Amino acid sequence: MPAAIAQGHVQHAGPEGAGIRGRRLRWLLGLAMLALVQAACNRATGPADAAAGPVPASMAASPDELRAITREAYIYGFPMVDSYRIQHSYFVDTANPEYKGSWNQVHNVARVFTPQDKAIQTPNSDTPYSFLGADLRAEPLVISVPAMDPARYYSLQFIDMYTHNFAYVGSRATGNDAGHFLLAGPGWDGEVPKGIKSVIRSETELAFVLYRTQLFGEDDIDAVKQVQAGYRVQPLSQFAAAAAPEPLRPVDFPVPLSPEAQKTSPEFFALLNFLLQYAPTHPSETALMERFAKAGIGAGKTFDVAALSPEQRQAVEAGMADALAAFAQYKAGMIDTGKKSSADGFGTREFLDNDYLARMASALLGIYGNSKEEANYPAYFVDSEGKPLDGANNRYTVHFEPGKLPPVNSFWSLTMYELPASLLTENPINRYLINSPMEKSLVRDPDGGITLYIQHESPGEGKEANWLPAPASPFFMVMREYWPKPEALDGSWKAPPAVRTAE
Repeated sequence: MPAAIAQGHVQHAGPEGAGIRGRRLRWLLGLAMLALVQAACNRATGPADAAAGPVPASMAASPDELRAITREAYIYGFPMVDSYRIQHSYFVDTANPEYKGSWNQVHNVARVFTPQDKAIQTPNSDTPYSFLGADLRAEPLVISVPAMDPARYYSLQFIDMYTHNFAYVGSRATGNDAGHFLLAGPGWDGEVPKGIKSVIRSETELAFVLYRTQLFGEDDIDAVKQVQAGYRVQPLSQFAAAAAPEPLRPVDFPVPLSPEAQKTSPEFFALLNFLLQYAPTHPSETALMERFAKAGIGAGKTFDVAALSPEQRQAVEAGMADALAAFAQYKAGMIDTGKKSSADGFGTREFLDNDYLARMASALLGIYGNSKEEANYPAYFVDSEGKPLDGANNRYTVHFEPGKLPPVNSFWSLTMYELPASLLTENPINRYLINSPMEKSLVRDPDGGITLYIQHESPGEGKEANWLPAPASPFFMVMREYWPKPEALDGSWKAPPAVRTAE
């Protein structure tokens, strides 16, 4: 296993001028009593205190138990490990083409995503993104947003390490006025300064804030840049003109697994152990963590893959395969049939209610999706006959009846993704979606409805305005309904099916 994981080290690429409150300093003084305060110390200084050393793995489980536990732990931990892969590429690995910059700073991308953006699966291509990797171990951050045009949709999605959407700032949640918001980690209990609209609390010490700013069209990009320039982040001590805490000890992040290796490598659990050190155990998961501990899985534990016997390794790999089989069954039985939307796996801890399989499925299909009330996501994996979508030999239409476009307070879009990568797909007209701002340019049917043409080759002159190019291979599509109206959520409006047409 990677030495960095075995030793519990974390590489921190963000600012290191942040510090530790008095209470946390007292924890550090107790390092000599490590057996009593290991968990608290890990949360206070990060899991990488070299003096503490690794916690020996306890592989008390029999092979059958190990298979069952690793199945459960994989379902539980997949969103965490995959999210770490993305955030490592954004905020840690300076050599990665996806690198955005340091932690605790806003990084703006003043364009929509294209097929060249490969770190995050199923990205939207409607709203230029801004990114904030938040390290809350030392002190809170103050996040500031500018006043903006009431017609422009924007949102800040607050995501913890579990991938719970624990808060929102933006058009729907807080309006389009300017404001300052305080983002605090689980251990902070300080004074809130004047000028703060509200306090937002993360239950994990690292968090991710994903900004979306609506782009009205190609000629609107300068206005979007102006909005993005008004997004500010600063440590609480700087905002309050107070003394900064003492600096934290530098730490080392382990190298993540690739998307492919995450599905097969037992090193997955070493990474999960590493991440759990930043995520204090929720009371509802105490028994779960006790069960995981039998397989050497838990905060600060060492999951030593090299020390596994052949029988143990076989059990671990079988458990991972069982988890992926459970996902496939859930997708086929619940999502492909429309019984559940992928959005059913995004939301607060309370909304998800520890439905780990739903959370895993949504992470696999499109990590960092919004909560339903912010954006609903009807997905197209199969056609009207229940057959998988494939652009190699098939053509499809999606028909909106007159007056039956997606009911939204903001805007809607239909975006194409190639499989198995779940990424935007190259095409000759560089069109990755059809959305609300394009409605005026779409050709109407004789009855006033709109028919979209979903196929690999051009549908011909007169129809190209309504063409959403598909790859000559399997694909799926996602409809996004930003700030959906009640009828989009209660089932009284349903997304029209993709209908396979004659050759």
